[in-house]
Amino acid sequence: MTIVSFSQGDYVVYPTHGVGQVVAVETQEIGGMKLQLFVITFDRDRMTLRVPVTKAQKSGLRKLSPRSVMDTALSTLKGRAKVKRTMWSRRAQEYEAKINSGDPVSIAEVVRDLHRNANQPDQSYSERQIYEAALERLASELAAVERIDTQAATEKLQGLLEAA
Repeated sequence: MTIVSFSQGDYVVYPTHGVGQVVAVETQEIGGMKLQLFVITFDRDRMTLRVPVTKAQKSGLRKLSPRSVMDTALSTLKGRAKVKRTMWSRRAQEYEAKINSGDPVSIAEVVRDLHRNANQPDQSYSERQIYEAALERLASELAAVERIDTQAATEKLQGLLEAA
């Protein structure tokens, strides 16, 4: 098992929470055992997460996606929406799983499939919630990769969706 290494100040992606920043690597005594922990803050959620160094890889904690992966995700947005004809509850579960996978290309598929143009019918509340969660997650990683703010990243993604 390889141990993933991050330094203070690194931006990382935790699959179920999105982009955070490593603010410290500290040692704590828990249950009589000394554990090394990555301390990660997620500004959007005002949350701090402590992940044991030895469990970081298993938890899915990873560095930001390389530019090539983000480019693939962005080109995914330009594709045609693929909406399966299964019940919404089943599709919603699949969409949630893709968002929580932390994979930008999978998240881009959710954004693409749930995006509605002006000429399409309204979304249900749950569709809108999942769409917004996926859009926010993708925008936060794009913003960190391109070193722009989240608002600018969101506008860039929406521009690609409108042009598709």
